[in-house]
Amino acid sequence: MESPQTELPMFPLGMVLFPTQLLPLHVFEPRYREMTRDLLAGDGRFGVVLIERGSEVGGGDTRSGYGCVAQLVQAQQAADGRYALMAIGVERLRVQQWLPDDPYPRAIVEIVEDVPSDKTPSALDDRFRASTSMLRRVLALAAEVGQPAPASTIEFSDDPRTGSLQLCAAAPLGPFDRQRLLAASGADERLDLLDAFLTETQAFYEARIAMGPPPEPDG
Repeated sequence: MESPQTELPMFPLGMVLFPTQLLPLHVFEPRYREMTRDLLAGDGRFGVVLIERGSEVGGGDTRSGYGCVAQLVQAQQAADGRYALMAIGVERLRVQQWLPDDPYPRAIVEIVEDVPSDKTPSALDDRFRASTSMLRRVLALAAEVGQPAPASTIEFSDDPRTGSLQLCAAAPLGPFDRQRLLAASGADERLDLLDAFLTETQAFYEARIAMGPPPEPDG
């Protein structure tokens, strides 16, 4: 059964948002100020997609076809008209059609549901726990090499579907790897991809640690 399509205001960004992930935004462009006013007057839902090429400011960008629906949860307006927003990712989306960027980016989207796992519930739980342990090791290594990342003690949902999205949101990966995780068909593919990315990242961090700190500059 196909998901119903809906029109959403869109906020292309240089990052990937996952369901359950918090998103702070600083809104200063006139078009996004107008979008914020409309969000505050409406249901507060908008889409976030990755800018694959181009800039967040000014338009003329190339945008991903997969993204995340965000729900506005807090908004503060400064005296100069700028907004400080807080939103949270709620569900994945697929862009069906981009509409004219007038007065701000908009698109026809459909909601993307996870494909059910082909594993038994207990096997999926085991699979999820193994990925969680791997991520905690990588986060501890990230802290050791001074890479910005969440603490290795971060808490995750016990539900493999929700928890696997949270693992992806916390993983210290680049935007294009994160985009592949967001577009994964369901928890099985998401965890397989995540483990592959984490294995590479772990090896990279361990190699940096083995090399030791860089030499002090002379003088």
